Amino acid sequence: MTEVRPSQRMRELGVVQHGAPALDTPSTALDLPAERATAELVIDQLTEAMDRIARAHDFSGKGMGLAAPQINIAHAAAAVRPAAPGAETIVLLNPRITASSDEIDEQYEGCLSFFDVRGMVPRPLRITVETTALDGSKVTTVYERGLARLVQHEVDHLEGHLYIARMRPGVDPIPVEEYRQTGRAWAYDQ
Repeated sequence: MTEVRPSQRMRELGVVQHGAPALDTPSTALDLPAERATAELVIDQLTEAMDRIARAHDFSGKGMGLAAPQINIAHAAAAVRPAAPGAETIVLLNPRITASSDEIDEQYEGCLSFFDVRGMVPRPLRITVETTALDGSKVTTVYERGLARLVQHEVDHLEGHLYIARMRPGVDPIPVEEYRQTGRAWAYDQ
């Protein structure tokens, strides 16, 4: 019997895979509050997809994110589930990074859209993100460390970029079989 690759498993769970045009195309901003019903539907679809994915893979160490293009929806919406037990899902509608720290670190990231590999990605340790609430108001939030990494990863998806575009030149992703940090949180200096 042939082993099912992680990327095939994600495809079966409804996640668009690397090479699909949806992943290379910048998302369309939601006109809020006029498109509130559409935004709520997209949020529901992201939540349902994340529930399916979480039943198939343990994300307790680092958390999980999913952007609408990964489930073939062209709107600028994403969701992030922090690793902290009981933490609420963060919904990102029309997110825009408005500031980032000069301090960066480099950690392994995975992506549901090419789950067979992991790559070392440098990212700022702190970011400020402006999103749009369902009522059309702007909300500004600061994210740090692992949560900043997750949010940046999803914002990249909405801009039509994958994490491999953020990797240093000459650094290649490693096969998931060589990755030894599944189920563990990212490590940060105190």
